[in-house]
Amino acid sequence: MNNMQICQELTKEIPSEQVYLNEPMSKHTTFKVGGSADIFVKVKNIDELRHIIKIAKKNDVHITVVGNGSNILVKDNGIRGIVAKIEFEDINIEDGDTSDTVTVNVGAGVKLATLAQILYQKGITGFEFASGIPGTMGGAVKMNAGAYGKEMKDVVLSTKCIDLKRYNMISEKNNIDDIQVEEIIKKSDEPNIIELSNEEQNFVYRDSIFSNKRYVILETKLGLQYGDKEKIQNMMNEFSKSRKEKQPDLPSAGSTFKRGEDYITAKLIDECGLRGYTIGGAQVSEKHAGFIVNTGDATAQNILDLISYVKGKVYEKTGKLICLEIEVLGD
Repeated sequence: MNNMQICQELTKEIPSEQVYLNEPMSKHTTFKVGGSADIFVKVKNIDELRHIIKIAKKNDVHITVVGNGSNILVKDNGIRGIVAKIEFEDINIEDGDTSDTVTVNVGAGVKLATLAQILYQKGITGFEFASGIPGTMGGAVKMNAGAYGKEMKDVVLSTKCIDLKRYNMISEKNNIDDIQVEEIIKKSDEPNIIELSNEEQNFVYRDSIFSNKRYVILETKLGLQYGDKEKIQNMMNEFSKSRKEKQPDLPSAGSTFKRGEDYITAKLIDECGLRGYTIGGAQVSEKHAGFIVNTGDATAQNILDLISYVKGKVYEKTGKLICLEIEVLGD
């Protein structure tokens, strides 16, 4: 099948207004750059996701899963195959095991800022650190997003996901072996859906088991507490003020590089005299050297060239090999 025919197959079970042919990814990333996806689908529920997987497998087409596009850089030639934007937006709040605890089941497509506001209205604390992170729950869990001394691993109880290997979509291995996966699946209420505990998600700094793309995150259960609404609001306001003062307001994908074990990456970049350095429309932010920003007319290649230049200069002058925090997708 050609891409048009695949789109027609997809729309047999997915509303046509959710399926796009040759969709510019610049419309779906916070960097505002990137070429087109062959096929772009907004996925509202698990049945739609299963249909996409079925069609992709039938036609030997690759699936790329995205969320809010806030931590990715799509190359200028775009993405081949199907790009599935997960928009699962259910939120279910339940009392926990004790009078002051609460569990919150959150769809992978829920924006962190939206969730933080809902939790504030309910007087639920523990999620304030994520209130200003521009992403969705699925993306935040995948990269173990964090701020102000807390990370997703501190609040995640478990995560439900689809294991693509069971559809023979990919062959990568990871450190959950097949026997363990089978045992997890046996405990699941739905076929092909597994639920991983906090420990099984292998959270480390800005990474988790989900980075190998074997799994598609569906829903995450958070363990939080009831608290004082005024204190929650004050904390969120404080974090918001800090972000506005320290972080650039030009298009970016958040912090471009990971923090080092024994150094602050932005400080190294600054000390190398790279603050404000520009290639095409890409710039090392003048406000925060840890961010690369789009000044208005950047291409993905401009950004990649600047990333390479910064990494090279930092290594040349300090001997430190800095690593990307953002994910690069496409051709």
